[in-house]
Amino acid sequence: MTEWNARRDQATDAVRRAVAGSEHSWADLAGALDRPLLWTIAALLGSHALPAELAVRAGELLGLDDETVAALQVQPYRTRGDELRADPTIYRFYELLGVYGPALKEAIHEEFGDGIMSAINCNIEIDRRSDPDGDRVRIVIDGKFLKYQW
Repeated sequence: MTEWNARRDQATDAVRRAVAGSEHSWADLAGALDRPLLWTIAALLGSHALPAELAVRAGELLGLDDETVAALQVQPYRTRGDELRADPTIYRFYELLGVYGPALKEAIHEEFGDGIMSAINCNIEIDRRSDPDGDRVRIVIDGKFLKYQW
């Protein structure tokens, strides 16, 4: 593990501890930073670099030290090893894509042509939907279609 990865992991741990020990929910933080909920969570957990003013604001809200605030501003590496598959919630997304990924790909290509849905230019929303058989998790991914260029 590089020194940067170790510092980023330490910053992520510091953010998790700060959120757990604060009166702020992730939704509160997203509102205070004026950013979408899932983008905010992903950024504070290390998947996006925060612009300086947002990192400073997050640091103020969560009582983070200067080193952690600085780590929130550095461009991350966005790949992780298979350790994420060990988490039951995250594994279900792997499972979902394993089952439905080929069908989603075919449906996207049939509807839009040869290309991909952007993971860089997308919006993600999550909410709870009541259901008599148990509450449902509703996730909407609104991604820009990028046509392959020849």
